[in-house]
Amino acid sequence: MSPFEPLQLPNGQVLVNRIAKAAMEENMADAQQAPSRELKQLYQAWADGEPGLLLTGNVMIDRRAMTGPGGVALEDERSLDSFREWAAVGRNNGGHFWVQLNHPGRQTPANLRQQALAPSAVALDLGIFSKMFAKPRAMSEDEIQNVITRFATSARLAEKAGFTGVQIHAAHGYLLSQFLSPLSNRRTDHWGGSLQNRARLLIEVIKAVRASVSPSFCVGVKLNSADFQRGGFDADDARAVIELLNALPIDLLELSGGSYEAPAMQGEARDGRTLAREAYFLEMARELATLANMPVMVTGGIRRLPVVQQVLDSGIAMAGIATALTLEPQLIKHWREGRDPNPQLTSISWQRKPLAALAVVRHQMRCLSRGHRPNPKVAPCMALVRDQWFIARRTRQYRATMTQSSH
Repeated sequence: MSPFEPLQLPNGQVLVNRIAKAAMEENMADAQQAPSRELKQLYQAWADGEPGLLLTGNVMIDRRAMTGPGGVALEDERSLDSFREWAAVGRNNGGHFWVQLNHPGRQTPANLRQQALAPSAVALDLGIFSKMFAKPRAMSEDEIQNVITRFATSARLAEKAGFTGVQIHAAHGYLLSQFLSPLSNRRTDHWGGSLQNRARLLIEVIKAVRASVSPSFCVGVKLNSADFQRGGFDADDARAVIELLNALPIDLLELSGGSYEAPAMQGEARDGRTLAREAYFLEMARELATLANMPVMVTGGIRRLPVVQQVLDSGIAMAGIATALTLEPQLIKHWREGRDPNPQLTSISWQRKPLAALAVVRHQMRCLSRGHRPNPKVAPCMALVRDQWFIARRTRQYRATMTQSSH
């Protein structure tokens, strides 16, 4: 099938083509954790590129549980007008715009000075970088129920703001993914143990979200095909979870992989596997897609139209593109018009490549947010220094705001 054929979703909504702008963490909220002017400018650039689906980066369901100090949070109506403006920008060309809803669990930066919650009190294992993340506390039953309610509330508010769907983030080692993994979930109650128990929170969140929005509002899920850690969530687990999800009204299932401990979503594994340079998760996703009742999307390293075609030819309904769209936001439109650019970042050879690569990608997003062209040749060291300075400034601002709001 052509990448530019429409895709009809289970709830009847139609995506105009089969290429999505996948989620990336922008870190561009204003001081109230609402969408900033720069964030809206960034999404205007992406919307002008005419993707079939625009997915936001992490939008947190609780401003006390953030993946970064510049993250957006949607937990009540205090900034709903700003979210309405963001939704209108993303839908400017008539496309779909979904909010990715998330809770970080133990992947909460320690310098934000918030208590990290997790299925079990198992800290991240990042070697010398482990102290960068807060030591987690095992969640109580009330806290688990509160998370379910918050996902549903944020979804209802997203629909009220004018977005056309939400994606529930259950991948990359965040809270719902932590419950799925036997490495991070060591509970002995009905939220842990068997895979069915470990998947219970994800299932309950999906049910609560679906019940809180209209039938025409789209509900998607992002799931790891594997977390690429020995003894962790693997392809067999993914198969079993997909069988559970088949019984639920899900409109799109995105398959990715990895976590902070094993950043496979950036091309690195921790269990000995070598990942391909493009379409990292295609091999596993091809098999998993045959089990799914809902359309499947795969994301990870895609930047060329022939690879998009390869994804679709393998039986997967949609291809997600991330980094390439920070370098050329009009990439999808160029492909449709017959042009074939191949945007690439400057090669990074540092030992901590994921950290530097993330800084370079965020540099490109900040360029777009100011109405400038991306700079793919930016020096990784310069991008990293600027990114660290930006995060430090936003961290101080976040802590001050949270201190004021607690009085």
